[in-house]
Parts: sequence; structure tokens; C-alpha cells
Amino acid sequence: MKTLNLDLGIKSYPIYIGQNLLTQADLLTQHTKGKQVMIVSNTTVAPLYLDKVKALLGNYTVNEVILKDGEQYKTLDTVNEIFTALLTARFDRTCTLIALGGGVVGDMTGYASASYQRGVNFIQIPTTLLSQVDSSVGGKTGVNHPLGKNMIGAFYQPKCVLIDVDTLDTLDDRQYSAGMAEVIKYGLLGNIEFLTDLQQNISDLMNRNKALIIKTVHQSCADKANIVAQDELESGKRALLNFGHTFAHAIENTLGYGVYLHGEAVAVGMLMAAELSALEGFISHTEAQAVKDLLQKAQLPITISSKISYQKFTSAMSVDKKAGEGEIRLILLKKKGDAPISKDYQQHHLEQIIKDFL
Repeated sequence: MKTLNLDLGIKSYPIYIGQNLLTQADLLTQHTKGKQVMIVSNTTVAPLYLDKVKALLGNYTVNEVILKDGEQYKTLDTVNEIFTALLTARFDRTCTLIALGGGVVGDMTGYASASYQRGVNFIQIPTTLLSQVDSSVGGKTGVNHPLGKNMIGAFYQPKCVLIDVDTLDTLDDRQYSAGMAEVIKYGLLGNIEFLTDLQQNISDLMNRNKALIIKTVHQSCADKANIVAQDELESGKRALLNFGHTFAHAIENTLGYGVYLHGEAVAVGMLMAAELSALEGFISHTEAQAVKDLLQKAQLPITISSKISYQKFTSAMSVDKKAGEGEIRLILLKKKGDAPISKDYQQHHLEQIIKDFL
């Protein structure tokens, strides 16, 4: 097992990464406050791992709420199901909520934890590659709105993140590839050594070499933890973690949540950002092609499969948390390992990229 610590002062917490962690009760119970535990999962994950987690909590009063599976259910109405379960079971403010599932479950459970009785204990047990390397770490919680993705939420840190990579054994290939998009993101954002490793080992990663998965998850979490520790509330550097996401969120919003998995939309969004960077002359077209090649080797989409109107797409892009004073700010690759947030791009280049992909 590898252990990372996300350093946020009194809000610091450990990230445990390894195999067979869902058999080690102490990893979970040392961070479980009170005697009441609500496990939040979904219809896909609960049949696989709910009983295993409940077995670790023998001395607690354990209830569960099982949500529908899918990005399209990441809404305030679904979060209200969690509140209803908590209130029906008369859970008090000393309780602990455990998110057992992927990024959708984690985001909604975190938001419910931040809101219920103005804040209760919260633990992440991510079961998808995307949630293990990205969404479970850093305390960003929330839900989607028909007009914008993740526009309603809160920063709320868990007490620990328990990453058992054995849960990936039951993850289908499409979901696994979607998680690889966020892994690739860390390499493109500045970890040149990690990017080189990914380019050299992508075949073994896609074949699910377990030792390599642990190493990759650990490095991804370390990179994210380092950025979050410097900028917990995303007032500056943390926004870099949204590389490709302005395009991706517009894809998800305009096509409908769930048509593309989040990681699939991020893959297309990163390629759009890379090709815009090449048009701006920040990187070479050869470097942009290398991004495309790596995404393809990770079995990720590099095109938008359905027709979207230009006006609808750009309107969705403008509803973005990085937008300011009416301007769309993008994270572009200035050179290998350098991806600052910028509004200094030529508008006609952005229009060309959007029209090319649409």
C-alpha cells in the first residue's frame, strides 16, 4: 500500500492506494466519526462492493442509499434522495457518509455531506479509474444543472480517500479508458517524466498491469494533491486541472449528460485545446499530433460523434467557472510541460477549432 497526505492544515487527510484495501477495517474505521454511517452507492456498484464495505463496519449503525447510475442523475433531485434517507433514519451531525462508486456518486455524496446539518463527516471510496485519479481527491463536490455542468456545489474535503485498485477488475473497458483521459491530463500539464512513462507504457496500462496501475494512480493523485495543497479553492493554479474541460463540459451539456462519459469528453476537449495551442504557435503541430496519438492508444474518442450547432456550443462554453467578465478563458499548452490559463488567444483560431470539431 502507498499512502499520500494532502496537506491542507487542519483539513489534511490521507489517500490510501493499493490492493485488498477493502479487507482492512482499520483503514476505514479510524476515519469514521460517530456511530451512524450512511453508505451512498449506485445500482451498478452496490451489488459488487456494498456488502464488503458493510462488513468492515460491524460496530456501527449502517444504512445505505442506492442511486441510479449515470451522469444524467447528477442533480439536486438525486441529492435530495440522500437527504431523505438521512432524515428518515434520524442521522445526527456526528454521522459519517461514505461515497462508494465513481465520480458522480462521490460528487453528490460530498455535496450532501457539506450541506447536511451544515457539514458532516465524509469518506471517499472511489471504484472507477477516473474517480481514483481525479474526482475523489481535492474536495470538489456538486451537481449539474441543465444550463451548466458542476455549477452548483461546494469545496468540502473528505476525511480520507480509500483507493482499492482491485475494484477496477469489475470496471468495463469504456469506463477504464475514460479514466485514462484524466491520467493523461497530468502528464500534459507539466509532469514531463510522467508523460514519457505514459507514452512508453500505454499498452501495458490498457492491458491493466496491476503494479503499473498502482504506480499511475499514485502519481496522478500526487500531482493533484500538490496543486490542491497550493490552491484549495481554485482561485489560481488549481484551475489548471480543468485543462480541456471548458470544451468537454460544452460537449456534455449540448449532447446531453451521459452521451459521452466525462473522461471521453475530456479527451476530445484536451485535443481541441492542443490543436488550438498549435494554431496559436505555442506548440508544434507534431506535438499536438502526439497528444492525439496517445489518446487514441488509450482507446479514447478524438471527435464529436453528433452534430451540434456552433451557437449552442459556444453558448455552453460561456457558462464556465473559468469565464470572467464575458471572456472565455482557456488552458492552453504554451510548450511541453507548461499550460497556463489564458484569454490571450486569437478569436478566429478558437472559432476555427470549434467549427472543425463540430
